[in-house]
Amino acid sequence: TTPGAMAYQQKLAEKLTVLNERGRGVLIRMKHIKTVCSDPQLKPSFLTEKAMEPAVKYINKKFPNIDLRGNIQNLSGVQKQKSEILVALTSYYYSFIDVMEFRDHVYELLNTIDACQCFFNITVNFDFTKSYLDLIVTYTSVIMMLSRIDDRKVLTAMYNCAHEMSNGNSDPSYPRLGQMILEYDHPWKKLTEEFGPHTKSVTGAVLSLHMVYPRRNLGAEQWRSAQLLSLLSVPADMLSPACCETMPCEYLPMEVMERWIILGFLLCHSSLNTNQASQDLWKMALRSGLYITLIRDETINIHKVTEDYFDTLKGYVPDFTFTLQSSIRGIAIHKEKRQFLRNAIKELCKILEDEPGLLGPKALYVCMALAFSRDEVLWLVRHSENVPKTKTPEDYIDSQLAELLFYTEKLKTLMCRHSRVLQRYHLQYLAQFDALALNDTIQNMNVCPEEESVLMTSFVSTLSALTVKQVENGEEFDFRALRLDWLRLQAYTSMAKAPLCLKDYPDLAKIMNMTEFHTKMMDDIDGVLRETSDLSILCFYPRVFEKMFSQGCEDVLMQRYLIAFPLVCSHFNQCTHQMCPEEMDAIEKRSLRFCVTFLEEIAKQTCSIVLEICAEQCNLDDQLLPKHCAHTISTARNKKQKKQVPKKGEVQREKPGTESMRKDRAVVTNMDKLHLTLTELCSSLNYCNHFTVWDHVIIPPEYLLSQLEINLAKVIVRMANYNKATHEITRPSDLLAGIKAYTSSLYTLSRYLSVDVTRLVKSVLLQQTQPLDSQGDQTITTLYTSWYLEGLLRQASSALIIHCPTMHCFVNQPNENETRFKAEEYSDVSELQALAELIGPYGLKFLTENLMWHITSQVSELKKLVIDNMDVLVQIRSNFDKPEAMTNLQSRLPASENVLKRMTIIGVILSFRAMIQAALGDVLAVHLFTGSFMCAVCSSAPCDIVKIEGLTTSEEYKLTYLLLIYVAVSLPILAVDPNSYYSREYGGHHNNIHCLATAINQLSAAMFTAQNKNIEQHLKEFLFVASSTLLQLGQNVERTDSKNRDSIYLLLHMIVEESPFLSQDMLEKCFPYALLRNAYRDVYKSSIITLG
Repeated sequence: TTPGAMAYQQKLAEKLTVLNERGRGVLIRMKHIKTVCSDPQLKPSFLTEKAMEPAVKYINKKFPNIDLRGNIQNLSGVQKQKSEILVALTSYYYSFIDVMEFRDHVYELLNTIDACQCFFNITVNFDFTKSYLDLIVTYTSVIMMLSRIDDRKVLTAMYNCAHEMSNGNSDPSYPRLGQMILEYDHPWKKLTEEFGPHTKSVTGAVLSLHMVYPRRNLGAEQWRSAQLLSLLSVPADMLSPACCETMPCEYLPMEVMERWIILGFLLCHSSLNTNQASQDLWKMALRSGLYITLIRDETINIHKVTEDYFDTLKGYVPDFTFTLQSSIRGIAIHKEKRQFLRNAIKELCKILEDEPGLLGPKALYVCMALAFSRDEVLWLVRHSENVPKTKTPEDYIDSQLAELLFYTEKLKTLMCRHSRVLQRYHLQYLAQFDALALNDTIQNMNVCPEEESVLMTSFVSTLSALTVKQVENGEEFDFRALRLDWLRLQAYTSMAKAPLCLKDYPDLAKIMNMTEFHTKMMDDIDGVLRETSDLSILCFYPRVFEKMFSQGCEDVLMQRYLIAFPLVCSHFNQCTHQMCPEEMDAIEKRSLRFCVTFLEEIAKQTCSIVLEICAEQCNLDDQLLPKHCAHTISTARNKKQKKQVPKKGEVQREKPGTESMRKDRAVVTNMDKLHLTLTELCSSLNYCNHFTVWDHVIIPPEYLLSQLEINLAKVIVRMANYNKATHEITRPSDLLAGIKAYTSSLYTLSRYLSVDVTRLVKSVLLQQTQPLDSQGDQTITTLYTSWYLEGLLRQASSALIIHCPTMHCFVNQPNENETRFKAEEYSDVSELQALAELIGPYGLKFLTENLMWHITSQVSELKKLVIDNMDVLVQIRSNFDKPEAMTNLQSRLPASENVLKRMTIIGVILSFRAMIQAALGDVLAVHLFTGSFMCAVCSSAPCDIVKIEGLTTSEEYKLTYLLLIYVAVSLPILAVDPNSYYSREYGGHHNNIHCLATAINQLSAAMFTAQNKNIEQHLKEFLFVASSTLLQLGQNVERTDSKNRDSIYLLLHMIVEESPFLSQDMLEKCFPYALLRNAYRDVYKSSIITLG
């Protein structure tokens, strides 16, 4: 076999690609197993059960040679649960088998590469060298992770014991697996032995970084001197394509290179003694930091590991002790780098945002900017968890990291948004430059074997066939085959005896590396962005991630960049692997938890500022309310009448609006600060309409609306200021004015943020019309319902508050004791209209239902009284026109006062109900758009609302008409009450008995309608009985019970006036009009005297 044929048969490129991917999966599985076994709640229960302790101890002691027969007592726990153990530990066992198989394949490939004497140079055969070094580092990381799993021996041996107990023989792979686990108890010792034969290849590959790594490892001052990443430094070159001979190396992660150098020289440490260049490169990498990452949050303290390992080598003490102090002293360099990158990337973003066409020629700059930023963020993350003793711990803290993350995300967004620009530019570059340059290079080659010739010819033909119309037509490009062919070509031409050696044709390597970058700009922009800006490691550093966010929240200048933290959560799905599907749910939940937590915190801060501005504006609006004008009028009047000036000690009240008069621009008010903070926070929330985290679409402004909805509802309830103990509450009109002030201030939010404030306000206010809001908290509907029932109507039932028909409100009874509130300030027309505006038809429906419940309770009690006195009431009904018999029967009728009291309460409630319905009608007349349905919600007829269940039987009917008889014969008793006198000013009686007219009419109408009986007939009967008893009252002129006789006569007239079924003619038939006329005259005469 010729050397060329051997190169083709080895398939080094394919093996490196497959093994690197496989190795990454195995590494993630090892990390997952370590994570599970470190958590007592997640680790297999067999490892923690008390019954299994003897087995665990025995296995750890005797591993890997477990004698089942001789020590069955120690393994009795395993015997009892062998089936469960097999099921539970299968995935762990076969994961360790995967490690063993991976190791075998890596051994084989490394030996093949050594046998082929492959040449490695990162600046020439970039992909081949990178794949080789990645494989070495991945393999080392897998072994290190295996050695960090404390329960690896127990997991392996316990599975094998259960397998042998179940099947009668040991698992075939167990002897080799057990031996491998034993060998790696001291991983560095075994690894260095393994890599001894590969020293030449590994050292050669790592040393190829001697030009790239030092150039990338410069300080901020050198970057600044070179004007790195600046598009404005040489304006004439702004349109020139950014390219160099080592394009892929320019955005190669620093952490990756440092892993290659440090781990590579640890594995092949003999070159450190024999080669000064190796030692220089190694020390430079050691000085860059204190830790390197194995996988996720698993790190190696490079100085400690190096020191511990070299201490075990006799007679070998390299001079590296100074690098630790150099590393600690050099920490400030990274702080300066981050400061430089913040400004450089901001400038780059501004220019590219203004001129996205520059993304084409300057795509390399974008990749470099992203990679450099990622390098610094990752350095900070892995060192923040492990801060050494230092005089400057602040170097490990960066409160301005939010800005760097934000502009990194913005660059990524620009790249994705203008992908067509990139495609169009690079398509023309590939077809009109790369293809021609590659063709010229091929033509100038002295030797070109057939296989290599076929590959290179296919490169040229593929690139030459590209046309701009493909971009315009939206075609999908796929150059993965071309890139894999280029990797194959690198493998073929990197062998010692290859007919075509790539190192002899550096121009070919240069043009193909550049072409590869250009093809990625065509079909794999997401892959390049993932390679240069993936920050998924933050998912595994929750404390660091949350601390960075909280530091950004505390700095006002960083608040506009806070959205970067939720956006970074969209990276976290990039850290998973298909070989470890069981961890995906946990990582998804963690990602969403971070994202939601950050957005909610931003929303809470914004909400707090918005509501603070609203509260301030509400206070200013409150100063303009009519209730505050008395002082201003008084001051103006005193000034006009030239009254005495206030004393020096008195504080002059400022006029509303003085806060807007500024004498000095430099003076910053509280409102200025609030608006500035609001601008910053809204800028953050408004950065993007939506983004995706694990297939969940996240809409940032919605989090603000959610917080505003919750907190605005609380503010409205707080503004109501309800005190259940003292029955204090804000007047509806004042609350309505406050809500209007809040609402008008909220609408200014749309200047900062694209949110639907109307939807927010409607949602909050609509919830306030229900008994409970969406959070299950009380609303103003519940508070006002409770207050009007407990505070107003309860006192009205006790006649402490009077229903005043002339003024359409309730007023306080004249009383020596100080009243807590003025009833008219809560029940006049304007206040009830404000209440209707606040709680709406639904809220008033809830209030009405509560009123009806109280009426139903009173009717139930009245029915009990009727049942107790049914015999007497039946006789009264038959003998109401017989004075002698009536006198005897009335004396046998107790609880008349109770009946009238309960009927008065019903009347007061129905009168209040009529007032709120009238107020709602007035409000709805203005807001016609609410429609007829809203009117129907709360304006149903009395007989529809005051329904009494179960009034269909003849007995229930009897109770109903006897109740009217009971009320009629009890009316004379009212004359005894000194508060029964009629007030011309109020248009009613001082004990609210005028509400009996409403109660009798509406209750009878409701009850007889429900029973389908004749209302008019029974009301006539009531009128006859009531007239008869009241006329008997008139015959006793000298008795004390006739003191307020005239006022009671007026009550009879009121009943007839309010009834649609009774008329004055009916009244005159049973009650002389002259008595009514005289009663009105006497009552009004006494009212005039009282008023006079």
